[in-house]
Amino acid sequence: MRRRRREPADNLNLSFLDAISCGFGAVILLLVITMLFEPASIQTTRKEALAVIASLEKKLADVQAQTAILASQLSGPRGDDQQMIAELQAELTRIRGQHKPAKAPVPDTAEEGELKAARQRLTEEMRRLLANYRPQPKDTTVGGIPVDSEYIIFVIDTSGSMYQGPWQLVLRKISETLSVYPKLRGIQVMNDEGKYMFSSYAGKWMPDTPGVRKNIISRLANWNPYSDSSPVEGIVEAINSYYEPGRKISIYIYGDDFPQGQVEAVARYVDRLNSAGKDGERLVRIHAVGFPTQFAGGQDRNGTRFANLMRVLCERNGGSFVALTTL
Repeated sequence: MRRRRREPADNLNLSFLDAISCGFGAVILLLVITMLFEPASIQTTRKEALAVIASLEKKLADVQAQTAILASQLSGPRGDDQQMIAELQAELTRIRGQHKPAKAPVPDTAEEGELKAARQRLTEEMRRLLANYRPQPKDTTVGGIPVDSEYIIFVIDTSGSMYQGPWQLVLRKISETLSVYPKLRGIQVMNDEGKYMFSSYAGKWMPDTPGVRKNIISRLANWNPYSDSSPVEGIVEAINSYYEPGRKISIYIYGDDFPQGQVEAVARYVDRLNSAGKDGERLVRIHAVGFPTQFAGGQDRNGTRFANLMRVLCERNGGSFVALTTL
């Protein structure tokens, strides 16, 4: 019986090679497309990483500032306790001196008796003359500015004209203001928008210690949040968040510009917010320091509006306005 010859399988082999070649080409094409867009992805990732680093550096600065404040708080009470102990010891010594046993009385001579009688008559005359005497209240002003407050709030214009202009002068004037208050019960710092220098103390008082004061000046050197040069928001935040009956609070406004809004309208709004009590005293005092940057830059109209607004606010709210004449 004759065997049948098989046909060669060339067609099958050719189809397999075609499939392999197409697959390999597709892989190469995918690699080319991926490498084409890789630089853009790397650039995006780099920007995101830089943003994360900047955010972490800012958080680190906040943490360092809070650490300094907490360290001052921990060390502050010890000094206060030592002062209290010294005062109590002095009081104890005074009381002991008053209650020491008296020496045996010595008989009066005729001259001594006459002197005692004269002193008696003099004492009675003094009492009669001083019956209607009322001492003048203690002077609590420095350079005409009342400094009787126990709490102060700085409201600082952080706009470009201030930050890029007299900023070092601002730091010096704030240091001078703090120096006239040897001891306060609380300090707070915000910009004219009501944004806090230390967000962890928003709505709370920072303790008054040498470390806190130093930290405020140090942080202020590079503190530049957004500002529209209107102090209204800062005043509102200061009064609404910090006024309590019995607290003596002063607000210090530092600025140079009032570009928009009506002076009288702002003054009336602050009048309603910082209303006077039965004794005629406002809830808080408002002081201001004006910097003449607008006059130097040819924008004297805005500078004049700011000076007029501060003069009215300080006059109506028991404070003083100091206008600097040179930078």
